[in-house]
Amino acid sequence: MIYKLRLMPLALIILILSGCVDWVDETSDLKRFVADAQRAPGGQIAPLPEFKPYHSFVYKGASMRDPFKPLLPIVDDEQDNASLGASNSDIKPDEARDKEYLESFAIDQLVMVGTITKKEGDELWGLIKDGNSEIHRVHVGSYMGLDYGEIVEMSERQIELVEIVSNGRGGWMKRPRSLALEEQE
Repeated sequence: MIYKLRLMPLALIILILSGCVDWVDETSDLKRFVADAQRAPGGQIAPLPEFKPYHSFVYKGASMRDPFKPLLPIVDDEQDNASLGASNSDIKPDEARDKEYLESFAIDQLVMVGTITKKEGDELWGLIKDGNSEIHRVHVGSYMGLDYGEIVEMSERQIELVEIVSNGRGGWMKRPRSLALEEQE
């Protein structure tokens, strides 16, 4: 009897452990599926779709005058309007002059990045970065921008220029612009 009582816990442990042992192969259906999939013929991969190239658009109106600002003071009399247009008739761009390199960029694409001074003449030169990230030296009298902008004054922090733009009535008018030194962060 004692011998049977000692074998009882051992038999119970063997019974519990036998429940953990996998007596039946439960992966047979998975093995069969893999074998069937390997026997099936391979499929064709669809070719990649053909992409059309992207054509960029460059907006060139950024350097034009603001349409919400009046060109000339509002005058009631048509004769006064005509005389105002006639007084600006002597203003026009010099078409015969050779254009400088910075005149191929809009003012919005040009950035003042610094100044330098020549010792012998104390002449101040401005440093301008163009749209291609190249640095150019300019001085009073240089031209830049698409609207015949001439530099009229320069300081260490700012360049003042005057542009000649269309007044919308077949004539020309002067418009002041400025480039300030770009602040470094």
